[in-house]
Amino acid sequence: MRRRVTVTAMAATLAFTGAISPPHATADIKHSAVVTANPIDRTPHVLDGTVRAIAVVGGKVIVGGNFTKVREASSKTEIARKNLFAFDFATGKIDTKFKPSVNSTVYALQTGDNNTVYAAGGFWIVNGVQTGSLVKLNVPSGSTVTAFKPNVGGGLVYDIKRHGSRVYLGGMFTKVRGVARNTLARVDATSGAVDTAFDIKPSDPRAGDLKVYKMALNPAGTRLLINGTFTRVNGQRRVQIAMINTSTSPAGLSSWATERYAATCNINAFHTYMRGMDFSPDGSYFVVVTTGGPYGNVTLCDTAARWETDRSGGGQQPTWVNWTGGDTLLSTAVTGAAVYVGGHQRWHDNPLGSDFAGPGAVSRPGIAALNPTTGKALSWNPTRTRGHGVEALVATSQGLFVGSDTDQLGKEYHGRIGFFPLP
Repeated sequence: MRRRVTVTAMAATLAFTGAISPPHATADIKHSAVVTANPIDRTPHVLDGTVRAIAVVGGKVIVGGNFTKVREASSKTEIARKNLFAFDFATGKIDTKFKPSVNSTVYALQTGDNNTVYAAGGFWIVNGVQTGSLVKLNVPSGSTVTAFKPNVGGGLVYDIKRHGSRVYLGGMFTKVRGVARNTLARVDATSGAVDTAFDIKPSDPRAGDLKVYKMALNPAGTRLLINGTFTRVNGQRRVQIAMINTSTSPAGLSSWATERYAATCNINAFHTYMRGMDFSPDGSYFVVVTTGGPYGNVTLCDTAARWETDRSGGGQQPTWVNWTGGDTLLSTAVTGAAVYVGGHQRWHDNPLGSDFAGPGAVSRPGIAALNPTTGKALSWNPTRTRGHGVEALVATSQGLFVGSDTDQLGKEYHGRIGFFPLP
């Protein structure tokens, strides 16, 4: 599974009448062109908090995060929705049936089968019942799928990825369905039962608590990337990032390893400076984005970096690196035509900048598209109000969703969510 879905729209004025076909995984979406810089007008507005996750189920767009009120683009009426809501992509209308009660932040969403969606986060009560921090919901009713019972305990879930009958979860939890699983697990997509053939053990946090923060799964479902505070996995040195071979039974740690994320990037502020990751549509490479501060171009703090999937052994080096010059990147979506990156960056192509624009730097406030081959910034530059940054970039067959904490996107008002269509 993974996290990308899709919707079309030629421009703000075009109508869309078809249903959206949800793929299993984020990296499955390939675009033949860069999306337009003009977001469509009909997406609703989230009026407070942050949009952290987006998924598509049929023609419905499911939105998660930490917020309390939303509004349709064509209305001035505020609608109460706490941490989770849905809208119809074709019309922009907020769904009146999908109103699950979720008692805390939703960090991740993944499309399920048979009109369902998986939701994970810091919550533990859904629809008045103690569920743990991973649930499966019916769309559009919002009711809990009671057959799915992972019963995640001991903490929150930061990220989930689904591929077919398997759901991967990473976070700060300690148990899944009563079985000891510290920060990482795989469960059955229907029942939530723990998969005993997947017992990968991150350990030895570089700072703070042990956690798996973000994951990426290749389209074939054979390689799982994890990042977080760990410095070892299954007893072997893997500083903040590791690749897992999921095609074997039991699943095993890949020999792929790099020391490039071992450097210190403001360790007091960022126990891990790893942020979003995504595979290319063909699975041949992946991109990792980071936070960390202006520590110069010898580190990978505040960068986007491309890595090749088929490499093996230690000492791996990135194919290219794009430095922001000291500003955080939080999310990425790789479509073949572009590598989209979001955060609160001011510049790209800025290896010689340190909180200023160095020689060759280009202005790209809050969102950018990079050339997948060279890593250089493309001319696409819609701009957005920077704020904390873009937490969700979700590619679909028809464009790109953007979820954040601000309300200016493409020089227009779009409250915390917007959609750039393909040309």
